[in-house]
Amino acid sequence: MSHTFKSAEGESNPQLEQVLARLDSFVDWEKRDRGLPGRKMRVDLEPARDLWERLGRPAADRTWVHVAGTKGKGSVSSLVASGLRSAGLRTGLYASPHVESIRERIRIGEDWIEPEGLRTGLEAVLEAREAALGSGTPGAGSTWFDVLTVAAFQAFEAASLDACVVECGLGGRLDSTNIVTPRVAVLTTIALEHTAILGSTREAIAREKAGIIKPGLQVVSGLGGDPEVSGVLAEVCREQGAELHERTHRPGASIEERNRDLAGDVLDVLGRDHPGLGRGLLDEETCRRARLPGRCELRRDGSVPVLLDGAHVPASLELLLQDLEGDPGLTGPTQVILALGRDKDAEGLLKVLRGRADRVLCTSPGPGPYADPQDLLRLAERAGIAAETAADPGAAYDNALRRASTGGWILITGSLHLVGALRPRIPRNQGSTAC
Repeated sequence: MSHTFKSAEGESNPQLEQVLARLDSFVDWEKRDRGLPGRKMRVDLEPARDLWERLGRPAADRTWVHVAGTKGKGSVSSLVASGLRSAGLRTGLYASPHVESIRERIRIGEDWIEPEGLRTGLEAVLEAREAALGSGTPGAGSTWFDVLTVAAFQAFEAASLDACVVECGLGGRLDSTNIVTPRVAVLTTIALEHTAILGSTREAIAREKAGIIKPGLQVVSGLGGDPEVSGVLAEVCREQGAELHERTHRPGASIEERNRDLAGDVLDVLGRDHPGLGRGLLDEETCRRARLPGRCELRRDGSVPVLLDGAHVPASLELLLQDLEGDPGLTGPTQVILALGRDKDAEGLLKVLRGRADRVLCTSPGPGPYADPQDLLRLAERAGIAAETAADPGAAYDNALRRASTGGWILITGSLHLVGALRPRIPRNQGSTAC
């Protein structure tokens, strides 16, 4: 996953590349092992807050929606932003990670941020960081994600937006995005993830993610019917004097339906103060425009269907495969290309694949905090799954495509970084859809 920008014409943008090279010199926890002994990812929000305040707290007076959760937070964020645009509001969206281009993370209206807008936003934050270095304030220790987050808020200010929808990068309480005070805080789902950072139980993780809840907020939750964590959320809301709107999803509801229902709840809550806002905005076209790359994205390479989804926890993968069961376009043996972060539940994910995968091709997106393919192979074999390793994602894809060419389909999953490594080589054709 490169941060370098390439224009649509394939030509480089030297000015933006220079700024991104400066950005890439900072600590980037997306590319490091997090939670190892002696490595503390985050202590407080002061570095990001310092940068933001040095720039005059850009976009602080807009209507904010802040979204946290294990799965679905990117899709819910995008759906809310799309609904707000349908109502005529100028809306920004900040999401992570990106799949192919860093510009995906910052959207002004429906479009990725322009290269010049990204460059000027980053330069402003980098100047604030230099000032912090000179005066010894917390911004001097700001990370890659701190700088990019504040640059997004600077871009929102420059675009004179009405509303901003922001997805947490990791957790909530100590995520760089948590410097803003939203109108609505949203929690989608809670599963065991990033346990070295967020805690070893779902209750502990729920409390970390609920850290985006501030006094007096409206809170929308998809945790109804999940007593293990909904009680934690209710307790936090009582402590903060926040009003909780909790949804219990319908039995058998698909991932798409769950995300749409939750986004509708957010728009209904916002509609209390903004006439014209509500779940009715989420018509078919509005939802289509909200689709994100690498989330239940179906393409076709020749005659072979290829499904890309960054599901990285067992519950998410289980829901995805349940949604795909019976799809007439996805029949025959399934070749799974799998890569995972070291902190993911590999055994749990492989258990979901048992009996559903013809073969699992274990690989890694490259250097970084990823599970060793050999370790994944051993776990797969122990689970009774036919598996092999591939030196890189490209080799895994070539093998999967060869095996599926006589019938069946390919599932690329476990990591959006893996999706980003392979997506450019898979044809974007008339068969490209989302689930």
